[in-house]
Parts: sequence; C-alpha cells; structure tokens
Amino acid sequence: MKLTGITRKVDDLGRIVLPIELRRYMDISVRDELTICMENDRIILQKYQPACVFCGASKELTDFHEKSVCRECVQQMAELL
Repeated sequence: MKLTGITRKVDDLGRIVLPIELRRYMDISVRDELTICMENDRIILQKYQPACVFCGASKELTDFHEKSVCRECVQQMAELL
C-alpha cells in the first residue's frame, strides 16, 4: 500500500474530500462513481468499472435492464434459444 501522508477530516455529513493530486493520479473526475470496499480494518475506494454480470468481462458491454452484459454472454444466451 502506498502512503501519501495526506490526512482529511470527516465532516458532519460523513464526507471527506479527495485531494486534487490524488484525483488526477487516479483519473477521477467530477461525477465519476467509486466502489467502496472493506478489507479487515481498511476502507478501499476504487474507480467503478462496469463489468458483465455473468462473467466479469469489462469490454464490449451492453446494458440490459440496467445490468451490464458482454457480447460473448449475449451470444451464448442467444444460442440457448
């Protein structure tokens, strides 16, 4: 884990501000979605990457009923019909 030496306080609404240097380094823009995970005693923020609900692929995705499905899984489902 890389330490930055940057600390931030949590405000009254439970928010923290991510420093601009960190947002630039991680290519996080305004309105980008972040995934919040926990690992032991750590909170982990990751930039959200949509993935296929069936196989986890992140390329050639299409939305179906607000779920991401990759082209290969769509083709496999079509073969079942």
